[in-house]
Amino acid sequence: MTSNVPLYQAKAELFRTLGHPVRIRVLELLQGGPRQVSDLLASIEVESSNLSQQLAVLRRAGLVTSSREGSAVFYTLSTPDVANLLLYGRRILADMWSDRGTMVAELRESVATV
Repeated sequence: MTSNVPLYQAKAELFRTLGHPVRIRVLELLQGGPRQVSDLLASIEVESSNLSQQLAVLRRAGLVTSSREGSAVFYTLSTPDVANLLLYGRRILADMWSDRGTMVAELRESVATV
């Protein structure tokens, strides 16, 4: 990404990159430290070509880095901030879902009194 891209556009691209369930799952798994591609494949249960494509997208975006040890390729988060971003995403979802839970409870209560 070039430096002449407006910040809001760069942020939008980051969130587009995060907009795939396999990519999110890879990032979640990498929070525990470097993982071999074969381990990721076993944990995610997708075709190896699909995982390879998603890892390439994450690598191009700068969210993960890769290294080779013999024939094994390991991936790791490029920065701890990626894990923090996932944490904040979980917090936002928890807040949104707790609000929905409150709304559902209020709806049930209002239906019960009718």
